Order: sequence, then C-alpha cells, then structure tokens
Amino acid sequence: MDFSSAAHELYGVAPEEFVAARTRLVRQARRAGDAALAERLGALRRPTVPAWAVNLLSREAGEEVGWLLDVGEQMRRAWASGGPVGGLEQRRQELVALLVRTARRLAREAGRPLRDDAVREVEDTLRAATVDAGVAEEVRQGRLTRPRSHAGFVPAGFAAAPAPPSPKPAPGKARKRPEAPASDRDRPGRAAPDKAREAREERARRAAARAEQAERALADREAEAAAAEERLAEAAAEVRRLRRELDRAVEREEAARRRLDRAEAARSRAARAAARARRAADEAARAR
Repeated sequence: MDFSSAAHELYGVAPEEFVAARTRLVRQARRAGDAALAERLGALRRPTVPAWAVNLLSREAGEEVGWLLDVGEQMRRAWASGGPVGGLEQRRQELVALLVRTARRLAREAGRPLRDDAVREVEDTLRAATVDAGVAEEVRQGRLTRPRSHAGFVPAGFAAAPAPPSPKPAPGKARKRPEAPASDRDRPGRAAPDKAREAREERARRAAARAEQAERALADREAEAAAAEERLAEAAAEVRRLRRELDRAVEREEAARRRLDRAEAARSRAARAAARARRAADEAARAR
C-alpha cells in the first residue's frame, strides 16, 4: 500500500464512511511498519458533500471533467496572451452545466441527493478549476476535501481584480501633479474618452454579472427539469407495475371464476345423483 492508492481508495467512499475507512487504512499502514504513511493518512480530512460530489465526478465522469480542464487551460493561455476567450467561455458554460447535471445524477444514484446550496458549490468548484491550475489538479486527482471558489483577475465571466495601488511619494517630497501638454490642457472635453471607457467597462462588468446570474438560473432550471423527468419516470414505472399487478389480479379472478363454474357444475351433478339415490331408496322401501 502506498499513499496515492490509499488516498484514492479513501476519497472514493461516502463522507459518512470516511472516518472508518481512514482508521482501517491507518491500522494497515501501522501493521506494515510504515509509521510515516500512517501519519500522512491520518492527516487526511473528510470531504464535505459538495467536495465528495466533485470527487465522484472525477471518478465516474473523468473524460468529461478532462474536457472542462482542457478548456480551462486554453482559457488561461488565451488570457495570458491577450487572446479572445469568447468561444472558450461558451464551451466552458456548456461543460459546467453538463457536469453539474451529471453530479446531481451520480449523487442521487449513490443515495445522497444534493441540496441546492451543495449544487452551487459544485458549480463554483468546477468554474474555479478552469481558472486556477492548482484547483484543476485537485479536481483531476479526485481528492477534494472542501469546495473551491476563485476571485481575482481572470478570463471573461469572472470579476476583475482591483488595480494595484500607485506607489507612495518619498517622505519629505510633495507629490507633483504632472502637467499635460498645452495642446491637451487647452483641449475641452479631454476626460470624455476616459469616462466613456470607464462607462464601457462598467457595462461590461454588469453584463458579465448578469450572464453569471443567468447561468446559475439556467443550471437551477435544468436541475429542476432533470428532477421532474426523474419523477415522471418513477411515476411511469409505478403505473406499469400497477398495470402488471392489475393484469395478474384479473387473471386470478378469471381462474377463480372458472373454478367456481366447475364447482357449481359438480355440485349440480352431485345433487342430481343424490336425488336419484333418494328416489331409489324410497322405491325399495315401498317394495318391502
């Protein structure tokens, strides 16, 4: 047993089974005489439900998770080079929505349906994995202990980080405002382009926030639709079961009716035979 395989096994169990599994693995390492491994395993922490759901995704839907992480890597490269990320952003949205639906389904099949707040944390973690290479590696390994989120200057779809503060003037020296060239000083409306750019940036930030909110609303509606589809499938299965039971009950009724008909016919024959025997007995008595 090595640390990687033991951790992989440990983070594959349900959260409520984590402590017992960790205790078992620590004991195995101690019995094998590997105190260092036992100490490392004992330091591993139980995952929260959202983190467990992301770990489950990396195990059961590893190919789709890999698609998302590849898109994130391309976005980071495009962002670093100043290239466009519009098409990548659209692809990321599609993959995040797909993986959120898959996480809900896998958790439901495992008997631990995700609540809405857990679903949002799964989504935040997946988005953070496209921006932060460290989070991406955690998601790829499937050993998250808590959900992740990201804030800072990142590609489109996330809030921009504040600009770094301007350097302070040296002590004892007054800050001198640089003078603009005379042609610029004398030109009215010089600040208009800056204000227009700030207005455009503000509109872009608001549009990004609205897009993010719309994506969350879409994910919620898709989750509700998936839950409704599941309830419909369960109801249809229940209807089919009841119909089969009804068919069997009808068959049993028909069989019972046939047995009743045979019993009635046999009773009639027995009654006629008894009547004949009674008449014969009466005749024999009269003859005596």
